[in-house]
Amino acid sequence: MALAMAFGPAAGLELADQLMQEPALRNYHLLPSVRADLLMKLGRLGEALGEFERAAALTQNAPERAMLVERAQLCRVELADKQK
Repeated sequence: MALAMAFGPAAGLELADQLMQEPALRNYHLLPSVRADLLMKLGRLGEALGEFERAAALTQNAPERAMLVERAQLCRVELADKQK
């Protein structure tokens, strides 16, 4: 996230995409959560929705899951608004 804050969400997403290739991180719930946030900032809501859902499915923490589901729902609402 520090890279994204310094150089923008596209730079952060590029690094997150590289990290997704690491076998040890593939099922780490925070990585798709970070990707989702960056995708949302880039206006790529459909992709962000999928990443929030993936992160929610991976986490074992109920409050985190609830927050991720809520963020996914926000993406759905924004996507629906864009289609009007």
